[in-house]
Amino acid sequence: MSQVTEVVKLRRKVLTETARFTFEGKLQEKIQQIPKTVVTEDGPRYRCCVHKERAVLHDRINVALSQPIGSSIEESAARALTGEMADVPIIQVLPEACDKCPIDKFIVTDACRNCLAHNCIASCPKKAIMVVQNRAYIDKTKCVECGLCKRSCAYGAIIEISRPCERACDLQAITAGNDRKAVIDYRKCVQCGACKISCPFGAISDRSMIVQVIQKLLGPKRVYALVAPAIVGQFGPRVTSSQVIKALKAIGFYDVIEVATGADIVTLEETREFAGRMAGSTDFMTTSCCPAFVGLIEKHLPELKGNVSTTVSPMVAIGKVVKSRDPEAVIVFIGPCVAKKAEALQNQAVIDYVLTFEELAAMFVGANINIAEIPAEACASNASRDGHVFARAGGVLNAVINAAQEIAPEVTILPHRCEGLGNCKNALQHIREGKIEANFFEGMACVGGCVGGPGTLSDFRVTAKLVDNYAASLEIKTAPANPKAKEEIEKGHHLHR
Repeated sequence: MSQVTEVVKLRRKVLTETARFTFEGKLQEKIQQIPKTVVTEDGPRYRCCVHKERAVLHDRINVALSQPIGSSIEESAARALTGEMADVPIIQVLPEACDKCPIDKFIVTDACRNCLAHNCIASCPKKAIMVVQNRAYIDKTKCVECGLCKRSCAYGAIIEISRPCERACDLQAITAGNDRKAVIDYRKCVQCGACKISCPFGAISDRSMIVQVIQKLLGPKRVYALVAPAIVGQFGPRVTSSQVIKALKAIGFYDVIEVATGADIVTLEETREFAGRMAGSTDFMTTSCCPAFVGLIEKHLPELKGNVSTTVSPMVAIGKVVKSRDPEAVIVFIGPCVAKKAEALQNQAVIDYVLTFEELAAMFVGANINIAEIPAEACASNASRDGHVFARAGGVLNAVINAAQEIAPEVTILPHRCEGLGNCKNALQHIREGKIEANFFEGMACVGGCVGGPGTLSDFRVTAKLVDNYAASLEIKTAPANPKAKEEIEKGHHLHR
């Protein structure tokens, strides 16, 4: 995410004020102030009236508290402060915010010639098309948006305009309901967050764990921050990792752990798994670090589930390491990904909470911390160059290729990779059909890889370059050269799903 639109500003204001009041210990007392401070009588106004604006904000606040939409925000605040999180989907449509996109999906343009054949009329199963003033006309009260008229027109005079959320979803998991409001089909949804960042009204959001995390930070338990490699450059190109670490400790984290070390562990384990599979009967193997990509296979290409690597993600791998050292630890993953929140729910014994970089920024502001003003210091990384470039597209592939040269040189790797779920789905089908020759496939849901996730603060093209520059400066280059990663594997952590 790179554009700071009005939608983004509103979402961040809600998160920041929620964090501020929670740090102050006054959330339940002041929760009703948020709609009035974020939306004032003087404007700006994005909807019909201030009352509508505040009704939308009530939905946003409930999502920020990880509580059911429609609940009283005072009651939601009380539940959130006890650590409760509602059993609701990660990605949700805010009913008050959805504009119902009053656009006609199929439109007859001036290219219509009122031809003799009238193929559009003949193809329409609902008799929704007629000729008015020498031009085809679609009766929207009868149209079911099947698209047969568009396909039948010899002149291409009927065009299709899809809603932003539908267009963003490669898996067709979001559609307009009978009332034209967006509806998510969770049997298809993989919680990637593409619809969230595409909606011009901000009507789709991911539920936040921000209050629950702050309460843990204010409590007696040790809370660890697992920071994803994509953090490089998120708070500005000149902000160093040492400043980020100090800021995290200033808001209460006991220790900060690099997930890039988990990436090195995963690289070693996944390389060994790949070598073993290629010696057997498996024709190709895919990566497993992107939860939305794994969800694509589980929900849309279930026949390929056996081709997915069983190695856990770097988040889970390093989480297991921390839990083995400190069984009472509270573990918070901080990264660019919304789908990681769903993955954490599947690994609750290891990962307690997930925050996006956007949510972390709101916590810093809420705690009155200006990260740029913190003195920078030299800070060495325990991870390799290859572990850090997991953050951008192609990084996992390169890491495994480099590791295989050292620990499995007899294995031939025929690599292929894709970004975007639609591209990944097509490529996997082509590999299965023999149209693409590959035996190792890297799939990333977000364009650019993790640095292009919906919870980021910076343009992924800039961040990808900053990640590469930082990674190139590291002393350890590959996962097999990282003694700490090898040591953790030798300890026998369970690294497979």
